[in-house]
Amino acid sequence: MSETIIMSEHLAKAMTYTQYRELIDTLLAENKTSGTNHSEAMVEYTRVNAQRMRRVEKTTELDDELVDLMLRVQNKMIWVIVTEAWCGDAAQTVPALVKIADASPLIDVKLLLRDEHPDVIDAYLTNGGRSIPKLIVLDAATMEELGTWGPRPAPAQELFMNMKAQDVPYTEFVEKLHGWYGKDRSKTLLKEFKELIPKWARLQPIEEQPMERL
Repeated sequence: MSETIIMSEHLAKAMTYTQYRELIDTLLAENKTSGTNHSEAMVEYTRVNAQRMRRVEKTTELDDELVDLMLRVQNKMIWVIVTEAWCGDAAQTVPALVKIADASPLIDVKLLLRDEHPDVIDAYLTNGGRSIPKLIVLDAATMEELGTWGPRPAPAQELFMNMKAQDVPYTEFVEKLHGWYGKDRSKTLLKEFKELIPKWARLQPIEEQPMERL
């Protein structure tokens, strides 16, 4: 475990996922988005992202293996997700992250807006950039960092980096990246978390699980 800069003051300002979704709907009703850039383009990104989030909420399904794994978690954790309404990658992954966390009664999800908390995102840069979403997993008792994830599942990140290196035109860039998400339907993310959860959590031994879970 390692120290984190996230303090109780940050968590006091954080949102639940429901509050985050309500904030996005409220902002869109006012033709706004999160952050300070309320340009027509940014608002349109947010409107599309709201649709993406609804789709991910409906199509992401945890298999029995992952559900059982989450029910074996024995330690209370706080999952802090740094995000923004206009971020396409966040729209494609945050609903799935929340669904995973919700499978355990011991995990509390907190969402922070990146641009309102530069001190947090600057401590969790990706290749020097403020890429989001970023998940920071904390031990609820000690506030020590247990691990991180983000901003994308590994194959999506590889695709992103390759297209960036090739200077792919923006329209093609977006089409290919979100095409990957659409075909994958959160399956890669769920697979990655089957490997990450045992690294972060204290798990109840399988032999001690109630018989009806076996």
